[in-house]
Amino acid sequence: MSSRTLPKVVVLKGGPSAEREVSLVSGRECAAALRGEGYQVIELDAGPDVAARLQETAPDVVFNALHGRWGEDGCVQGLLEWLRIPYTHSGVLASALAMDKEKTKEVYRSAGLPVADSLLAGRDEVQARHVMAPPYVVKPYNEGSSVGVYLVHEEANGPPVLDATMPEVVMVEAFVPGRELTTSVMGDRALGVTDIVTDGWYDYDAKYKAGGSRHVCPAEIPQEITEACLDYALRAHRALGCRGVTRTDFRWDEARGLDGLILLETNTQPGMTPTSLSPEHAGLIGLTFGQFCAWMVEDASCDR
Repeated sequence: MSSRTLPKVVVLKGGPSAEREVSLVSGRECAAALRGEGYQVIELDAGPDVAARLQETAPDVVFNALHGRWGEDGCVQGLLEWLRIPYTHSGVLASALAMDKEKTKEVYRSAGLPVADSLLAGRDEVQARHVMAPPYVVKPYNEGSSVGVYLVHEEANGPPVLDATMPEVVMVEAFVPGRELTTSVMGDRALGVTDIVTDGWYDYDAKYKAGGSRHVCPAEIPQEITEACLDYALRAHRALGCRGVTRTDFRWDEARGLDGLILLETNTQPGMTPTSLSPEHAGLIGLTFGQFCAWMVEDASCDR
């Protein structure tokens, strides 16, 4: 660490989304790591008064540890642009694009990246009939962390019964069999590939509860698939216009080789919890968690 004065950092966490609890953990972990690197850190639970609180604290940089809608979809990024405070991760447009799963797929396709067939449909229609031949997945088109994901098996007797909290319009996506792979990008570099091993569906609990999943990092997969994951993740990051750190998730049907590798989504603000994946990828290139967080602070900027 140099002798220069380090920037004052506000870590934004919590917020009103369905991923609030995960964000609180991410924010706490990142704040502790940055303090360990010598930064002056203020933790701020993002509520309706967030603009006033930011003006009061006058940070040099905002570390955006929010997850889900409002904090990850371009909204808080727009606020930070208005306040002219540099912030970590992607800007307004890239955040909004990546949070909308169907628009993300349009960008992927334009970049020549492989995706599963999908469509948007009304919640009531999805509950009334199979709008796609099973097996398929039903999920909100603008949430993350496997919030509200339904897997409809091939032998299902009927369409799914969705929770009342599901949005009026949902994404229905052809189920892609195989392994869960994920790759993080840091700036202009893809870091590594993790194979996520679970007993079943990689849902919210598998992602965030201790013992919910096992991470094989680096993934024990053919070199061709590793190289493709690194290439696809970096191309997705660039095509969406992202900056900072992102994580792109894949399904890989190993029986089909390279043809079985499909992109699912790009997370513009990956989880930063003790069980999260991007910090593991940073470790592959020799970065501690603190150094990884510090890099994001130093990389922070405004779009305009």
